[in-house]
Amino acid sequence: MSGEPGEGTRPYYFPNKMARIVLLATEETVGRNGMAAILNLARLPHLIGNFPPPDFENGLSFEEMAGLLAALDEMYGPRAGRGLALRAGRACFKYGIQDFGGLLGVADFAFRFLPFSLKVRIGFEVLAEVFNRYSDQHVTLGEDKASYFWVIDRCGFCQGRHTQQPACSLVVGLLEESLYWVSGGKHFEVEEVTCMATGDPTCTIIISRQALD
Repeated sequence: MSGEPGEGTRPYYFPNKMARIVLLATEETVGRNGMAAILNLARLPHLIGNFPPPDFENGLSFEEMAGLLAALDEMYGPRAGRGLALRAGRACFKYGIQDFGGLLGVADFAFRFLPFSLKVRIGFEVLAEVFNRYSDQHVTLGEDKASYFWVIDRCGFCQGRHTQQPACSLVVGLLEESLYWVSGGKHFEVEEVTCMATGDPTCTIIISRQALD
């Protein structure tokens, strides 16, 4: 399975800046006390009240990030844990656009006046580039007449996990919120259809081209 320990010569990481975004978004979702409990459960007590700085040094390893999301499921139950991860993913976009938007141009005033289909394409390309350039996660994009495809073949959100349902709800929430922002307030169907945590070769998320509203 792509991205598992032993495949390469070093662990895979998210940089401090990305780890901080996820931690801030999760704390916003579950509260400070809930976050402390989750970090203890995930064996990351050193991060309680001590989130990493916003730099590009190695932050959380893929195993630690996946462990954080596993702790959400363990504490609240798998269904509620997925719902909280979804909400945290949406909050990640807010923090991410502050940290990365200006750097990559998607926060520019002119971007908002591009045709919708072009904004979506550019938005996905930029978001994928953020992961591919600044972290060890690897994303490829695809599309057909009905959908866009977000395919992760080295996933830092479910590495080492074994679940009955797809486990990358945080990424689903991030994509949902990015579409909401790009479209000026529309909602789209976003669904993870394969996941490495369930034994699939990739984590594949399908995004409908047609808005729900």
